[in-house]
Amino acid sequence: MTASARVATGLWLAGLIVLVAWLAGCSADTPDNADDPLRIGVLKFGTVSWELDTIARHGLAEKHDVAIEVVPLASENALAVALQGGRVDMIVSDWLWAARQRGADRDYQFVPYSRAVGAVMVNPASGVKDLADLTGRKLGIAGGPVDKTWLLLRAYAQKTRGLDLERVVEPTFAAPPMINRLMLDGALPAAINFWHYNARLSALGMRELVSVRQMLAGLGIDTVPPLLGWVFAEDWADQHRVELQHFFAASQDAKRLLAESDDAWAPLEDMIKPESEAVFAAIRDGYRAGIIERYGAPEIAAAGQLFDVLAAESDGQLTGGVKQLSPDVFWDGYRLP
Repeated sequence: MTASARVATGLWLAGLIVLVAWLAGCSADTPDNADDPLRIGVLKFGTVSWELDTIARHGLAEKHDVAIEVVPLASENALAVALQGGRVDMIVSDWLWAARQRGADRDYQFVPYSRAVGAVMVNPASGVKDLADLTGRKLGIAGGPVDKTWLLLRAYAQKTRGLDLERVVEPTFAAPPMINRLMLDGALPAAINFWHYNARLSALGMRELVSVRQMLAGLGIDTVPPLLGWVFAEDWADQHRVELQHFFAASQDAKRLLAESDDAWAPLEDMIKPESEAVFAAIRDGYRAGIIERYGAPEIAAAGQLFDVLAAESDGQLTGGVKQLSPDVFWDGYRLP
């Protein structure tokens, strides 16, 4: 064989090896998503981390043939920036944020994560037994001037008591841990905080004055819509529909495990850092109460009713000037049961 023929043969063999290797990489035994994980932005110590840890610990992603990459971030704002910048594919936010984005021609969609809702908590030593007892008193608010629960409470108090809370209470805005500290120290007679902080307060002797569920019912909204959920770009979802459905199946398995097994919570204790076993139990029970069992047209309609209340009460500030909640906010690939 001539030198040129040997070179040609060598090149042909090298090409054949590359082709065989490529075909092997495309074999049916290799999951389509193996090199394309869902990148999920999370707060390191947030409740979403508990669920993702459960998914990983129990092999639920592998069970449902979906790859997940967890991207820890430092704040709610960082989550939004990471999603908008393409650093992550999904975050947990609320449908209000998705609606505002769609109003600005950025088409994000929503799948529910939890229906856990807040409440107004009071210190029994304060003597506050009714909303009217808040007159002239401080009210701690963890979410800022346009906090959803604060706006909802105002609408509820006006409709059911004829009470203008903006005029009769002294709002005190602070971060959630500080609100709890002030409540326990007796510096605040009542406060609005996020559900897991309320669970801590409940276990430490504070009591619930009025829940969001009661507020909704008082405003004529009979179904409690899930407020928190997974948010992602619509065009991305169109390209990853199967992977998304596999992920949500893994998520449901994790929720079922956390609903049914106290043992499944044991590895999460270091993440939650409860002050006591009673606090840990209260947080566990609060999480379980927020697990979504039904989600469909009634919940989406209730979200639209709630949107109208919040838009009116905030003079459009919370809704970013969006006039109506579009049903397109709610991804059509997920319903329960």
